[in-house]
Amino acid sequence: MAVGHEWSGEITREDCERADRGDSMASFRDEFDLPDGLIYLDGNSLGVLPRGAADRCSAVLKDEWGTDLIGSWNKNHWFGLPARIGEKIGRLIGGGDGGCVATDTTSVNLYKVLGAALRLQAEDAPGRRVIVSERENFPTDLYIVSGLIDILDKGYELRLIDGPDDLDGALGADVAVVLLTQVNYRSGALWDMRATTARIHAAGALAVWDLCHSAGALPLSVADSGADFAVGCTYKYLNGGPGSPAFLWVAARHLARAESPLTGWWGHAEPFTMAPEYAPAAGIDRFLVGTQPILSLATMEVGVDLALRVDQEELRRKSLALTSLFIDLVEQRLPGHPLVLITPREEERRGSHVSFRHPEGYAVMKALIAQGVVGDYREPEVLRFGITPLYLRHVDIWDAVEVLRRVLDEELWRSPEFQLRDAVT
Repeated sequence: MAVGHEWSGEITREDCERADRGDSMASFRDEFDLPDGLIYLDGNSLGVLPRGAADRCSAVLKDEWGTDLIGSWNKNHWFGLPARIGEKIGRLIGGGDGGCVATDTTSVNLYKVLGAALRLQAEDAPGRRVIVSERENFPTDLYIVSGLIDILDKGYELRLIDGPDDLDGALGADVAVVLLTQVNYRSGALWDMRATTARIHAAGALAVWDLCHSAGALPLSVADSGADFAVGCTYKYLNGGPGSPAFLWVAARHLARAESPLTGWWGHAEPFTMAPEYAPAAGIDRFLVGTQPILSLATMEVGVDLALRVDQEELRRKSLALTSLFIDLVEQRLPGHPLVLITPREEERRGSHVSFRHPEGYAVMKALIAQGVVGDYREPEVLRFGITPLYLRHVDIWDAVEVLRRVLDEELWRSPEFQLRDAVT
């Protein structure tokens, strides 16, 4: 049975059923449209459809677009959707008096906040021209940094570290900005945001946090942690839908001075004057660029509203219980298989997914999916299992590990169809 987040002794399916009966979050599962016979462990790439999202989408299509047409920008308040949903996300991530908008993609938003942060530092500390990030960061974050540096062409450079132990050594007097993803996309390793931000500030740099694998998965307080800027997506643990808009947050102390390098008409102080000169809107609205994807924003709001109903501490407790259960079951029931845990065992260093390396990881994951257990694969050789506490049960973890055991014991992954690489992994 579970003791806190630990599972002691030989775990049985009956233990998992008992844990589910005592789960204070069990009712949230009914809020989602889960396909029958599927164990969905891919919450890190696309969360499950909230039941209310289809009705919201239908209302926007049939009534707001179909009937009210152009009048919906005023009548149905389309123009204010990015700010309204952003305010909700701001509350979810503990944004305090900072500003938050729901808009664009994580990559585009990262470009905006990095540009804003570098401009602030150019004014306050012009000799700082280094951006520090983690080599294990999600690649698009590093690509965005490199692209921005190419455009600036003013002696800026990207300095990569291999983990928390390397950070202090990289924080020289030349560092302007540090960009980190709070939960590593491959391993699930978790940075201590408060302590790390304090180290960054002590060195005179600004802290930009990517919350793609954090928002909706663990309690956040970006304002209290001292963060300067943050970005994140909504299609993972916030269940916003495929390609749903991302979000961008700016600390209150920077709102008056921070300026986006992408200056579009939605970020204008008076967008409908159609003035040829750009004048930035006050506060966070200046980080908006162009016309917003109304359908995606409207359906995404359903997932955000669900997340706001959740006790974040309970969410974290269940996440840790499920991830610990997954680790323990694999080690108890799959001895002798070449599975190597790359997710931290220490709870305080773990996000909400569990990853194992296996030399045939890609084929193993395809075989698992064919058996109704949907995880995902990441290079090199990584089986990644996303744990979304809102709709996953303890018995789901038990059953998923049993399928993994069968796939490995019977070597189902050797089938030719599982050796072929799909375009998307």
